Amino acid sequence: MRMASLAAMAVLLAASGSIAQAADAPIAATASSQLAGPPDGPRAYQDLVAMFAEFNEWKTPKAVDGIVDYSPQTVAKRRAELAAYQAQLPDFAVARWDRHQQVDYLAVRAQMDLQDFTLNITKPWARDPGMYVDELQRLAYTELPLDNSKLAPFQARLRTIPAYLAQARINLDSVAADYADLAIHSLSNGDGVGHGMPYRSVEPAGLIGWFADLRSRAEQQQPELLPDIDAAQQAIAGFRDWLVGARPQMTSAAGVGKPAYDWFLHHVRLMPYNSDEIVTLGERELERHWANYATERHRNRNLPELELPKSAEQYEAQLAGTDAKIRKWLKDEEIITIPDYIPESYQEVGFNAPWVVRPDGPMFWEQVQFRDVSPDHLHATFPGHRFDGMTGRRVTHPIRKLINDSGRTEGWGFYLEESALQLGLFDDRPRTRELIYIFGLFRAARTIGDVKMQRNEMSVEQAMTFWKEWTPYLDDNVARVDAGIYIRRPPGYGMTYTIGSIQLQKLLVDRRRQLGDTFSIKDYHDYLMNTGRLPVSLLRYDLTGHDDEIHKLWAHVPLASLTANAGTGAD
Repeated sequence: MRMASLAAMAVLLAASGSIAQAADAPIAATASSQLAGPPDGPRAYQDLVAMFAEFNEWKTPKAVDGIVDYSPQTVAKRRAELAAYQAQLPDFAVARWDRHQQVDYLAVRAQMDLQDFTLNITKPWARDPGMYVDELQRLAYTELPLDNSKLAPFQARLRTIPAYLAQARINLDSVAADYADLAIHSLSNGDGVGHGMPYRSVEPAGLIGWFADLRSRAEQQQPELLPDIDAAQQAIAGFRDWLVGARPQMTSAAGVGKPAYDWFLHHVRLMPYNSDEIVTLGERELERHWANYATERHRNRNLPELELPKSAEQYEAQLAGTDAKIRKWLKDEEIITIPDYIPESYQEVGFNAPWVVRPDGPMFWEQVQFRDVSPDHLHATFPGHRFDGMTGRRVTHPIRKLINDSGRTEGWGFYLEESALQLGLFDDRPRTRELIYIFGLFRAARTIGDVKMQRNEMSVEQAMTFWKEWTPYLDDNVARVDAGIYIRRPPGYGMTYTIGSIQLQKLLVDRRRQLGDTFSIKDYHDYLMNTGRLPVSLLRYDLTGHDDEIHKLWAHVPLASLTANAGTGAD
């Protein structure tokens, strides 16, 4: 890795206010020649609002007994329906709208491009057996006994599993190697992380283990479910055996390839950077956080290390104290408005990592969270994701309330961590500052791994190894789960923590320079909470009127043109 030279380059690029197009991708060159600005058709803004409401209802496929049909006929039908929506986009009078309505148009176009990319590039129903595993895993968490109103629908869902997995074998005609390995692992192994899982003192071994857990509970609490659970277990075991047997033929790449990744960044994530520039920024951030971590460790060398709590009671006391400290700091330092509808108790708002005793000790997130809950509480709870979600649900705008961009949401969560450090929250907790930098290290490393996995320059195993080399406390299970998330979700999710935070910092600078001494950080944060979770490039134009990034986003290359000319790594 060319870390030293790229770091110097990143400083120069970032200092200019926006990354220069040093090596324009073919996509950008083609797009600029196709469209220099917004469309100027006859249709009104309210027509866009109406069309998007209809599209938003359409975009989530309807399930029957909890199962979505991914047969070739249904997929072809959805492609045609999406094309009909996209064909309307040039018909709107966007050039004559104000900038806020233009922002909404670009957000709607990006949502349609996301569906296009899913239907034609990532195609998880055909390439990722883990999609089917995930659906059934959540089913196995069902609490028993069920009352009469819920029992029949649950039984109906169980009874669809054999046919569902039989159809999955037909649908999965282009499985990627990394996807196959991740699915095989999750069928028979616990991940040690437990996103959304009920607590068990010994974690069940994957999907198969969780259905065994469901069966043991049904045996005691609702035995009438046993025949359907037994049939489901047999189908799941058969699916695993089929997947293991077919694995040698599953050799395609999981990533979408560089041309498709850059198209996605421009058209769906609405990023002002291409993937090479994102790697450069990620490498610079990795170096910066490591330098800060090393110097902070030296500064604190004579202080005792933070210790893990000895009990759930100690941990819960730490949670309560940290939540109270953060709320007081937010008010006293005028950081953000805490609306009256936000619960006053951290138990009501929720928290990210419950107390768990693992046979092999805490995993990565718990190594940090249990030592000091505040970094993750800021990011995931208050005023991070849970707070953000509560405020977001109060947005009434007919378009913006329906969009949830990860560059804005994960960027906000990560932005809060270092911002809190700079604003003095950890002045009395010097060892906690080290934890902030560890989180920053992992997010920067994930940025690089995310891009390189999607560009097929790293496998999942290689990304895991890279991350563990750079991140204190990181374990195999968390590394594997995160690699699985970022290679399996729409491209670029893993980089949005670091890059979204950089964009929010840039927007803060733009607004401060625009307003001068009348700038209020509280007003800036309140704007973010109350405006909708749009891509940050759109928020920047919406708030400041700066159109340098938006000007580039008007250039639009249809996905079909990209795939016809270049192909993708996913094919």
